[in-house]
Amino acid sequence: MQLNGLLHGARLLGHVDFPTPEVLGPDASEDQIQTLIDRHGLIFIKPVFRGGIGKKGKAGLVGRARTLKEALAEKERLYFCEHRLGNAYAKANGVTFEAGVPAEHEVYFSIADNTLFRAPTMTLTHRGGIDIEELPKSDVAMVPFEALTGLKAFVVANALGDIGAPKEIISPLVQQLPKLWELFHHYGMTTLELNPIRMMPVSGGRLVPMACDFKCGFDRDDPRVSRLGLPDQIFAADVSAFEQEVNQLRTHQGQSDVFVINDKGTILAPTFGGGANSLVTEVLGEAAIISSDFGGNPPYEKMKAVASICYRHFLHQTNVLFIIGGKSNNTDILETFRAMGDALREHFAAHGPTPLHVVVGRGGPNLVRGMGNLSETLESLGLPYRFFGFDSAISEVVNHAKRVDQWMRAGGREEVAASLGLKPATD
Repeated sequence: MQLNGLLHGARLLGHVDFPTPEVLGPDASEDQIQTLIDRHGLIFIKPVFRGGIGKKGKAGLVGRARTLKEALAEKERLYFCEHRLGNAYAKANGVTFEAGVPAEHEVYFSIADNTLFRAPTMTLTHRGGIDIEELPKSDVAMVPFEALTGLKAFVVANALGDIGAPKEIISPLVQQLPKLWELFHHYGMTTLELNPIRMMPVSGGRLVPMACDFKCGFDRDDPRVSRLGLPDQIFAADVSAFEQEVNQLRTHQGQSDVFVINDKGTILAPTFGGGANSLVTEVLGEAAIISSDFGGNPPYEKMKAVASICYRHFLHQTNVLFIIGGKSNNTDILETFRAMGDALREHFAAHGPTPLHVVVGRGGPNLVRGMGNLSETLESLGLPYRFFGFDSAISEVVNHAKRVDQWMRAGGREEVAASLGLKPATD
């Protein structure tokens, strides 16, 4: 998740007229906070985290207040609070003040691309406000639907009927939830989650769904994301200087998705393709420096720039430069290998040689020409290398890279350094 909470979520939901409680941001004055309390009686104070991180309520990071004094005390407690959930860590920078919503019913709703169904999938339960994993499957509807037709009202109605939802909440949800497909589809989202939606009673006994929390993730390579006018810092949350540099190279062609796994690792693995990335990341473990996906047929200039950033940040500690991917359908192997080889030659010219073993596993258009070009570059630099084609099992190629890394750790690095004419390191 890249966006969390109602500070921006309420504005996004406003694009499709989905109801939300009244929300004030970190810059709210005391008079505004007092007026919010006067109107609603109860308000909630929530920290603003960059990026999505869950279970804030369980961690005691949601405050409530009925007076201005209580609200300001909660603001002081939560404004710069820290939250750790598993391996995820986040530090708040501000709070929101949100009107309390009285309700007897809470609903969980999400839309996400589901690899099981190979279709967008709605997940819905009338027992929201808690972790959905804690609920029995009979209380949760998971329904794929056709992306061309979108999320229709009858899909929501059937799902609520199947899980035995109270009759009084079905009609309001059937009217409002289909709007969320418009938000998901038209603005480049990959995940959208509202938990809880509180069913607020209004005049005449009707219930209105109010989104009391918001999370979503975006496909940053989808140009429709820019329609929302979101601030850039949302997408630069808790990232390293390396990740930020690569993110600035995002264009319509070629992916540039990176994440630093272990900044002390010894295998630098520029990876092409999401499936390859998953396998490489899992098998290499802590030896991997980065997790990446540079597929999507990046042009020469972009691939060279990405490779240069990778080399500048991590080549000095790298034992194995591991260029790996599946059999490409459209990525030009010659262009990507030529770009990565030229960037490596320029890095050596600017910073001097470094002991390195190169392992390559790839398939796709212009593979032979690409490997020929890269092998000429590596031989001119005096670096050892091993190439694998599309007929090699990718798992075995990854295991080979691990064995090379172990050999480099056990004295191979010194051998390569000697072949390059480098003096041994001294304490």
